[in-house]
Amino acid sequence: MPDGNAGRSGSLPAMSESDAGRRAGWRLLRASLRAERRAMIKGSISGLIWTIAKVAVPLLALEAINRGVSSSQHGALLWWSLALVGTGAVQAVTTGLRRFQAFSMAFRVETDLRERLFAHLQRLHFSFHDRSQTGQLLARSASDLQQVNGLMIMLPISVANVTIVSGVAVILLIITWRLALLTLVALPLLNIVAKQFSARIHPASLGLQTELAELSVLAEETVSGVRVVKGFGAEPIFASRMRQRADAVYGRALQVVRVRANYLPVLDFIPAVGVTAVVWYGGHQALSHHLSIGAFTAFYLYVLLLINPLRLTGQLVAQAQRAVAAAERIDQILETEPAIIDAAVPVKLPPGGGEVVFEDVSFRYDAAAVASVLNGFDLVIQPGEAVALVGATGSGKTTVAKLLPRFYDVTAGRITLDGVDLRDLRLRELRRAVSMVFEDTFLFTDTVRDNIAFADPEASDDEVEQAARLAGAHEFIVELEDGYNTIIGERGFSLSGGQRQRLALARAIIANPRVLILDDATSAVDPTKEHEIRGALQQVMAGRTTIVIAHRPATIALADRVVLLREGRVVVQGTHEELLATSAAYREVLARADPADALAGAD
Repeated sequence: MPDGNAGRSGSLPAMSESDAGRRAGWRLLRASLRAERRAMIKGSISGLIWTIAKVAVPLLALEAINRGVSSSQHGALLWWSLALVGTGAVQAVTTGLRRFQAFSMAFRVETDLRERLFAHLQRLHFSFHDRSQTGQLLARSASDLQQVNGLMIMLPISVANVTIVSGVAVILLIITWRLALLTLVALPLLNIVAKQFSARIHPASLGLQTELAELSVLAEETVSGVRVVKGFGAEPIFASRMRQRADAVYGRALQVVRVRANYLPVLDFIPAVGVTAVVWYGGHQALSHHLSIGAFTAFYLYVLLLINPLRLTGQLVAQAQRAVAAAERIDQILETEPAIIDAAVPVKLPPGGGEVVFEDVSFRYDAAAVASVLNGFDLVIQPGEAVALVGATGSGKTTVAKLLPRFYDVTAGRITLDGVDLRDLRLRELRRAVSMVFEDTFLFTDTVRDNIAFADPEASDDEVEQAARLAGAHEFIVELEDGYNTIIGERGFSLSGGQRQRLALARAIIANPRVLILDDATSAVDPTKEHEIRGALQQVMAGRTTIVIAHRPATIALADRVVLLREGRVVVQGTHEELLATSAAYREVLARADPADALAGAD
């Protein structure tokens, strides 16, 4: 499918501060919580017991003062003191249980979202990854998920805090409703300030998350491209870019800090008003004997008990908005629909020798583009035939190779493998049948053996070695420190370009595909080494449908047939020798690629 699909099937959409985006973030958080409702219930029950014990302390203190101190009953004082100790023990146990449930739930939610995110990224089509920045995707799987984790940790604690506020409010009204009303009158103001805080902190938090993602993009590109950076002495340039990006993050962080600095002091001050009311009015009530010392003490303790939960309201609002902003960014990926999917009723690939047919194929990478990369492209490759695609840069050679494993879908026309339209096959089965060796070789941080056996982890050591021999890689592998058990560094940069390409070729060979695509797969191999493995390549290609994209005449000559492309169409085709003798356009393409090789090929 072309890359230009709009909406959810394209690349990452632009960040939005709209209500729709915020609702999407909340929807994802609610769905995550539903999956953990059992842990949430356990944490809430632990929090409820903790709350009851916490709320009981002032009441026990009230009884200890009234029955023990005021009445001089030493026995009663002892028993009520022991009750306070027991209540404290209950608080200690339930605190541990509540925190364990909160943290375990939060980390399970984070793990589940990370696994979903990773699996979905694996399913998304090539055009999505073509347009999406790696740093942005990494930020969503790291810092954004941490924000969600932070909110999940706070939720069971917040449930307990709400219970405390509700329970304390009822008890205060029972002790003395006049003083309670005076103390609680500021709570509606707290709600108003919290709503304003929420409205201001969300866009600021969203902007900060976006800037952090951009910082991740720059950091990832700088580290991945450190060889290029150092090669051109561009360290000062990237240092300057990093300062600019870090300053942008700093500026966004200051916006968040300003909002918090404007509202959190107010949220802290409002509960203090209640304490002032208790000390002033409650003190006068106690002095005039309208309120017992025990009741006054309990009332004072209850008001102090309200301060921390009310203070945490501001923190909860701030963390919730950061988590919603992060969840919105995660949801944008999870809601992106893969453009390349299995058919509703897939067809099983029949037995065959790997016949490939391109029928009037047209393709463009961007639906908005005026020109197509391929225009009415027709080509039939017989089972077991080796065909070399040759053409100038931009002629469509690599595009043809990418369409065959369905990295993209054709804009018009169709491609068949052994008589079946590629779009009717299961993607997994198709890509098992078609192996591709890219010019830009990617190796994993793993052993040499496991990199070769990537497509078939169950392959025996003999099969791995045979594939390496066919690719001309065995000789240099055995010279490595640990041979086939040598750990390859990140992306294989510890090896030469030619060594990496030979390992990639061995990886494709062991997959034993019906169709093998070599996209400039020997471009980094030294010409003398290429001569050495030419016989091995011929052995691999014998009886196997092979598409060779190459510029060196020696490699092109391995093909049974050469197809010259220009502007997405077949211009001429024949054997290498025939085209050298009859096609000026073919000789020109070879000369542009490598004049020395072209002359050698002509000879």
